[in-house]
Amino acid sequence: MKSTIKRAAAAVCAVVTVTGMAGCNTAPADVQETSTSAAGTAETAASSADYDKTVIRVDGNRFTVDGKTLFINGVNTPWDKWNDFGGAFNETFWDEHFAKLHESGVNASRIWINCSGTSTLKVDKDGILQSVSGKHWKDLDKLFELAEKHHIYIMATLLSFDHFKDSNVGYENFRTMVSSEEGTQSYIDGYVLPFTERYGKNPYLWSIDLCNEPDWIKENAECGQIDWDVLCTFFARCAAAIHDNSDELVTVGLGMIKYTSDKYDGNYFSDEYLGSLAGESAYLDYDCPHYYYWQYSYMGYPFETTPAEFGLTHTKPAVIGEFAVLSESGRTCYEDYENAYNNGWNGLCMWTSNGVDGCGSIDDAKGATEHIAEIAHDEVFPLGDE
Repeated sequence: MKSTIKRAAAAVCAVVTVTGMAGCNTAPADVQETSTSAAGTAETAASSADYDKTVIRVDGNRFTVDGKTLFINGVNTPWDKWNDFGGAFNETFWDEHFAKLHESGVNASRIWINCSGTSTLKVDKDGILQSVSGKHWKDLDKLFELAEKHHIYIMATLLSFDHFKDSNVGYENFRTMVSSEEGTQSYIDGYVLPFTERYGKNPYLWSIDLCNEPDWIKENAECGQIDWDVLCTFFARCAAAIHDNSDELVTVGLGMIKYTSDKYDGNYFSDEYLGSLAGESAYLDYDCPHYYYWQYSYMGYPFETTPAEFGLTHTKPAVIGEFAVLSESGRTCYEDYENAYNNGWNGLCMWTSNGVDGCGSIDDAKGATEHIAEIAHDEVFPLGDE
């Protein structure tokens, strides 16, 4: 297992919600300007010592905080208003909602930093990132300030299959970006690295989720049906850049376990495969499959099995990154949280905490999250809950 702690910095040149190579060209001037202005300007209350004590690490197949085991008692708060950050960001909503989550025993939320990208990332027809909205950075500064205030760890999801859908303005540009060495490099230099530089010292940035459910980019005609070798080269290069330049944890939120397990259609996210595409720094720090009950007849029920029995190696942490709080399984959310904890999962995040798509909310799950926070208090809040 590769260490995720204090790598030396190196210069880098590369639900279904029914909602390269180093040494390539440098980013366009306006992206460089945006990246430079973004890096290092967000204020955080945490000192270096606070960061080292509070930041999430990986130790074998568990998360730790200050050397103590951490269980992710999590949720998805994917958006308040679609494309919040750079759009209709509402500070009051996030402040009040994070407070409510913490009071419900929740310690983490998965948030879509970009939902479809059109108000945030300007990508040209050649797939080159030209600029990032200044309001995007300003809104995220406040989000991470609030996360620190309320002790909510954030899994920051940077892209989604929604970027690639025929119905999204600029979808062709995003498809070209991930398929092009120069496009991928412009995205890394102009967005991924500025993001890690700006927020990497906030201990409440739990991890970076490179893309929400890329399975549908591979499988669905409306998302381009881009082959895994192309998509995984993009993910591998992004992961390598993050690992070589920061301490941040990296994952990809797969829509199902099908493509990240030797049990099914092949593990396209193994260390070996990603490493073959972009070198030894190209790997995921933890597995993050999503699960909805339509998968039951194909893949079983993860909450009642160990991660290894479900099909993961579990040589690294394993989190169920999405699951329905209102399930068709006949099991309750309370049972799913408790069973996942008892069966050795390292966390789970129900969909959604704020009911944005009518699939339930924290009000439907708080009995479950409060229960886990009670029976596993020292793992949910290793540093205390105040």
